[in-house]
Amino acid sequence: MPADEPAVSPHSEHTAAFGGFVVAIGASAGGLDALERLFGALPVDTGAAFVVIQHLSPDHKSMMDNLLARYTAMPVCVAGHDMPLAPNAVFLIPPAKSMRIAGDRLLLSPKPEHGLSLPIDVFFTSMAEQCADRGIAVVLSGTGSDGSRGIPAVNAAGGFVFVQEPSNAKFDGMPRSAVGTGLADVVAPAEDLAARLTTHLRAPRHASMRLLAGSPPPSMAEPLEGILELLLGSSGIDFRDYKPTTVLRRIERRMQVQRAASLPAYREALAASADEQSVLRRELLIPVTRFFRDADVFEQLAEQVVAAVVGREAPMEPIRVWVACCATGEEAYSIAILFAEAFQRLGRMRPVKIFATDVEQQYLDHAAAGHYPDTIAAEVSGQRLERWFTERDGGWTVRTEIRQMVIFARHNLVADPPFTRMDLVSCRNALIYFQPGAQERAMRRLQYALQPGGHLLLGPSESLGVLHRDFAALPGRGKIYRLLRRDRLGLQLDSASRHETSSQRRALRRRPPEVVPPSAQVWVAQGERQLQQTYLPPSLLVGPSRELLHVYGSASELLQISEGQMTLDVLKLLPRELSWAAGLLLQAVAGEGRAESAAPVQLGHGDNARHLRLVARRLGAASPDHSGGAALTLLSFETLALPAPGEAQTTLLDEEQRKRVETLERELDLTHESLQATIEELETANEELQATNEELMASNEELQSTNEELQSVNEELYTVNSEYQEKVDVLNSVNADLENVAKATATPTLFVDEELRLLRFTPELMQLFKVREGDRGRSLEDFANLLDYPELFNDLRRTLAERVVTEREVKSRDGQWWLARMQPYAARVPGSTKAVMSFVNVTSLKDSQRMQSILDSLAEHLAVLDAQGTIVRVNAAWRRFAADNGDPDLRHSGPGHNYLSICASAALTDPEARRAHEGVAGVLRGSLPRFTMQYPCDSNGRQLWFLMHVAPVAHAQGGAVVSHIDITTWVDNQGQPSPSLEEPAR
Repeated sequence: MPADEPAVSPHSEHTAAFGGFVVAIGASAGGLDALERLFGALPVDTGAAFVVIQHLSPDHKSMMDNLLARYTAMPVCVAGHDMPLAPNAVFLIPPAKSMRIAGDRLLLSPKPEHGLSLPIDVFFTSMAEQCADRGIAVVLSGTGSDGSRGIPAVNAAGGFVFVQEPSNAKFDGMPRSAVGTGLADVVAPAEDLAARLTTHLRAPRHASMRLLAGSPPPSMAEPLEGILELLLGSSGIDFRDYKPTTVLRRIERRMQVQRAASLPAYREALAASADEQSVLRRELLIPVTRFFRDADVFEQLAEQVVAAVVGREAPMEPIRVWVACCATGEEAYSIAILFAEAFQRLGRMRPVKIFATDVEQQYLDHAAAGHYPDTIAAEVSGQRLERWFTERDGGWTVRTEIRQMVIFARHNLVADPPFTRMDLVSCRNALIYFQPGAQERAMRRLQYALQPGGHLLLGPSESLGVLHRDFAALPGRGKIYRLLRRDRLGLQLDSASRHETSSQRRALRRRPPEVVPPSAQVWVAQGERQLQQTYLPPSLLVGPSRELLHVYGSASELLQISEGQMTLDVLKLLPRELSWAAGLLLQAVAGEGRAESAAPVQLGHGDNARHLRLVARRLGAASPDHSGGAALTLLSFETLALPAPGEAQTTLLDEEQRKRVETLERELDLTHESLQATIEELETANEELQATNEELMASNEELQSTNEELQSVNEELYTVNSEYQEKVDVLNSVNADLENVAKATATPTLFVDEELRLLRFTPELMQLFKVREGDRGRSLEDFANLLDYPELFNDLRRTLAERVVTEREVKSRDGQWWLARMQPYAARVPGSTKAVMSFVNVTSLKDSQRMQSILDSLAEHLAVLDAQGTIVRVNAAWRRFAADNGDPDLRHSGPGHNYLSICASAALTDPEARRAHEGVAGVLRGSLPRFTMQYPCDSNGRQLWFLMHVAPVAHAQGGAVVSHIDITTWVDNQGQPSPSLEEPAR
């Protein structure tokens, strides 16, 4: 269907503009089941229009209209562009489209091809703008957080929010995110939502809504006043400063949620529930905000204000920004990002302090956490998300460099003292909810906070009011103003009268006001002017600092304007003849407090001469708006008759006295000016100290909040520290074990990294390398060694590079033999490669091998016995004979077997074996110096003859060497054994 052609509504005969409830239902994954249960329980005659917004694939045709039609008798259709809404009908969003509402019509636009698509948020927001309290948002099963950014707008407009219980949804992402906003009015399973929704749609309007057109009747005024006093007592926020229409609309919402039949009933429920007081307070505060709201305004702010502030002189002077009524912090972080981008763009850094304040601590806690749902991707560009945010826990968290710029603190804009010396103050979309008096108080605080030339940013529906002359608007769409002048009257903090009790206000209301008709007021004013002209002498009203405040009668004729800078000092405006007398009178009146008069003074000469008497009368205190309430003085000039010629003029001063008075007067003027300058400096310093103190109070609140966060972090760190301490103990134990193993083995060992730097070594390494304990970290190549091993370092590098084990037998210069073994770490250390090298002394092994080689070279069958007769070594001839006679593995006649036991076993049947046993035992005991005998032996069926010889080993541990010499050939040649070959045993 063409975009410019209106679609046909399910109720084409319905031509009147739709003014009923609009129920926007957002659903995604798993939403079909929830929709079926919801519509299956909804009646068909609620009079509402139902709009279903889903995440649909752009490549597939939706069958949702056919599926839902099975569960409701209401007509179901896919929405078309410019389709009018109708009661008791269901409208479905088409695929690949974004939908919003304008008036009573649905408007379609192509779905964004790039970026995050949030059709539920888009429709919720447009519904809030167009339908106000007729809008109802329903969030059902789905993944992600679509809908959670539009819910605050629906709530702020007076609409209701219904959410499916997360545990009841197939996918709880969207319901959980909606509940997390804290603005859900009803949370229930899908089938139960239908009953609550029907009750709300059919509920009659409460009487409170009828109060919006005028003042509440006494029966309603008292419970309403009680509700506001409850909130004032529990939160310290006086909602009487808010527009009554807003307050009553929000109260009515809560009455419907609580099902309260009247304002008194709701007041009782409110008094009994601290939770309900918190909910009502948060709803009245209306936290509607988002990142870079009104993008063109932020572009203007970046170009016209931020760039200028960053680029100005005094680079170390901190930039100070106040974001008032910051809600959940999006705007404060947006401004912080603008400054961070300006720093990068201009190539300069400045310290920045952004004070973000609000009256609701829960919003400040959310803002301080700096974590927002993934739906902010629709508000923040992808480049900014990547640069200034970190994706975490299904959302986005502000990076530390941005978070550190912002200080969050609790602050009441209309009651608490403001901050000071701000370069930029932002207060958007908050003033519109205040009554005019509160708006002016807030605006004066915002003005007071700015330093000269500072900038003020307001919302699109807000204005400067009475302060419009003190600001200049910057060119552009946004309402950005530059301060021209500070408030001349200074900042007036709230008096206690703003917080009168309800009984005091009722008493004041019962007192009838005294009204003077306008015509009578005119007559009174005319009468006063006539009296002044007729009877009042020329007079001047003088302030406490001698400034001229008002001129009465013809006193203006006495004033003179001198050349130079303009002044209101009355003494400088009067002629010299009158100035000195006026100065004396003003000083006398200020000290004594009673009326004073001066001697007559002649003014002029000749025919123009006249005598005047100056009279000063002290009046009551000035208004609080002027000079802190100091007294004023009325200075009158009474005309006297001229003295007769020749009459003494004793009252007049001679010329010398006059000059003396003028000199003293000039000195007094200088002193007065110096004193006045000192007073002004002290007042300025006092104001700065007061503002600094107030700022410190706000910072202290932030520090308290930060302290709580630090306490939580401290507990987490304590847990982590305990875990680390346990690991340290384990490492210490492992290190101790390693050191003890190294000491126990007494083996020269070293550890090196890929650069052959010495990491650790055992003390025994000093036998081979010239190292000391303090040489750790130095290269092994720096040290001399005693090894005949030129390939040492090449072998080490190959072991590290190829991760192979290398072994070599090397000789030291003292004749010792060592087995050098190099092995890479079994577990690779991240970022490095290390190896361990050990040296095992094999000199004894080498000697043993040499001895074995000597023994193997002899033809005799040799065996070496220890002191107990156990065979410890045999030669090659012994092994061959054993192999030829059925013992190839030496399991019965090799090392480890006791030779005496072998002989004893054979001695039971063989006398020769018994004789051999006695001879070997005698040599081992030392009773025989040696032993020799001949004996026959069967070997493989052949009889052999052997000459056995046993000799002791000359060693402290004892032992013997047994040899068996084959004499078969000799015996065969002789024909018999020769006894002469045997040595007698002795």
